[in-house]
Amino acid sequence: MRVLITAAPGGHSGYAAAIAHYLRRYGVEPVFIVASHDKWAPRKLGRLGKTVPLPMPRKPGEPLYKTLHKWPLAFLDSLRIVDRGYRVIVSCGANLSIAPSLVGKLKGLRLVNVESIVRLTEPGKTPRILHRVADITIVHWPEQLRLYPGARVVGPIYEPPRYKPRDEGYILVTTGTMGHRELFEALSRLGLRNVVLQTGRVDPEPYRRRHPGWRVFRFDPDLDKWIAGASIVVTHFPGMTSATAALAYHKPVVLVAAPHLRMSASLRNGPLYAEKIGAIYLPKVSPSRLKQALEEATRIEPKHVENGAPEAARIIAKLSRGG
Repeated sequence: MRVLITAAPGGHSGYAAAIAHYLRRYGVEPVFIVASHDKWAPRKLGRLGKTVPLPMPRKPGEPLYKTLHKWPLAFLDSLRIVDRGYRVIVSCGANLSIAPSLVGKLKGLRLVNVESIVRLTEPGKTPRILHRVADITIVHWPEQLRLYPGARVVGPIYEPPRYKPRDEGYILVTTGTMGHRELFEALSRLGLRNVVLQTGRVDPEPYRRRHPGWRVFRFDPDLDKWIAGASIVVTHFPGMTSATAALAYHKPVVLVAAPHLRMSASLRNGPLYAEKIGAIYLPKVSPSRLKQALEEATRIEPKHVENGAPEAARIIAKLSRGG
């Protein structure tokens, strides 16, 4: 049996990976729809299943009016990709999911709609649209039932640990695809010696030159190995790496607001989400605030929250068998 899973850039591919890991235990083969411009998701997901590229109608920060011509193309490509050989399509969010999900419904597939783990005060645009036609909407927290009456609460979905947690003494700073220049500049001024920095689209060279002792790179498809060895993980909100670090690896996490991620969850979700996973939240970043947060992080007691991905996979596997 095969299941289609949409895996847009960023945290959306994290939900896809987490669910796919457990689907394979049910004998279900995941096939991932990835954005055709995304070179990182196929490297991350390739170990779990086949990836199929689809143009993403609207990229982060792109004005809607400039994307109108792309939507018909996304539906045409989806007609080719989504066939009746699949019984279920799983939407993990972002506008990449809309065309294949609606085409799937037209072709008789069951649709599972997954909301973001960080949205506690308002729904995401894509999950809100697809909730109207979905067979099941899956949410992480009971509070999200206010956004989606009748949804299934499975618990927070995060990727299971791939490595044994250890403490190698470094601070990991990771900010996904888009990066976070303001955070990097504040970090650069603290005089820290042992830092691993993942910059995404932000040019890593200035930080390599300023800090020859740091390990700096744009992206690593095996980010888990860096999370597993970190003393503290500093990451951005909104984003899913925080859940993996805090809940899968039980690392102290500092969450830094990323106001430049305008198409993601609003920042008013940040303090609520940070409390859920036991992280320290910084609504604004500066060298002094970051230094204080790092000191506080050494006193964090890790939270132990059951992973919702196995239950999500069970629901999807049951649907794929006609349940």
